[in-house]
Order: sequence, then structure tokens, then C-alpha cells
Amino acid sequence: MSDDAAPWLIVGLGNPGPEYAGNRHNIGFMVADLLAERIGGKFKAHKARAQVVEGRMGPPGPANRRVVLAKPMTYMNLSGGPVTALRDFYKVPLERIVAVHDELDIDYPTLRLKLGGGDNGHNGLKSMTKSMGPDYHRVRCGIGRPPGRMQVADFVLKDFSSTERKELEWFVDRAADSVECLIAEGLERAQSAYHT
Repeated sequence: MSDDAAPWLIVGLGNPGPEYAGNRHNIGFMVADLLAERIGGKFKAHKARAQVVEGRMGPPGPANRRVVLAKPMTYMNLSGGPVTALRDFYKVPLERIVAVHDELDIDYPTLRLKLGGGDNGHNGLKSMTKSMGPDYHRVRCGIGRPPGRMQVADFVLKDFSSTERKELEWFVDRAADSVECLIAEGLERAQSAYHT
């Protein structure tokens, strides 16, 4: 399969299970769910220990891309296993993998997109990078730092606050838009459109 025919693999990072659904750490799942809705697909179990939706994204014509949306069903710190299995199954080049994740060092609700880089202590990215190397795209959804002395682990596993929830739908929507822009028009165009 030529690289051109290879799909994009868009991975929303999060933890499976209803008790985590509204957590800050699960914004990647929220974005994946919205993208699935937009392409008219339903997540189905895949042998790679993930839920996937296959479809097409982007405007008609050459910018219309084959995509695989995925939510790893392991816990966050084991995300690399399912993502690597999906990469191999769908024959996706590393630069066509996009991780959508929460980011502590960016204020809520700010987006940043980049290719490659460190994991900044994020267990999902740490696991992916250990499995595949760092050269995949990231859509970083800013959640800000924990208030006061709250531990990072407690903060990311809490639901968004009522104040944050007022903007959450808009933020998830914007993150989904940025993913579509990234795969249709490239990283620079997406950065200039979505970095505020």
C-alpha cells in the first residue's frame, strides 16, 4: 500500500469505563466520539484492544481522507500497545498518527498542535512513544494546572468543573475541527488556524 493510500489513525486518549467518562484525562475520548458522530460511524471492538470507527473525513476531492478513529480500551498508561497494533493492522505511517490528549502545561481551553516532541509526563504519550518513537502528531487540549496543592493524578481524574463545562462543548468541537484541518490541510495550516 502506498503511503498515499494509507489511512490516518486518530487516537483519542482516555480511560475506559463510565466512571472516567467526564474526566479531564478523557478529553481525547470526547473528541474521538464527536469525530465519529461527524463521519456517521459507531465505535466497534477491535482485536487490538481498542474501539474503532473507519470512515472518510474532509471535503470531497483529493483532501478527502481515509481515517480510522480509535479509543484504546486499556488504561491510559498502556495506550501504546493498542495503538501500535492498530498501526500495524492498518499499515499507517507514523506521521499519519494523531494523538488527541489533555495537556497540563496549556491553559484551558487552549489548543496546540505539533509533530513529535516529549511526553511531558503524560502516561498515554509515554506509552505510545515507548512503543513507536515520538514522531506522531499531537492535538494537545489544554486543561491547565491543578489548583493549590492538588496532586496532578487527582486533578486529571476529576471531571471538568461546572465553570469549565460551560466551554467544554465548544472546546471539544474546536479540537475536532483542528483534527479535520490537520489531516486535510497539514500541520502548518492547522496551527495557524487553531493556535490562539
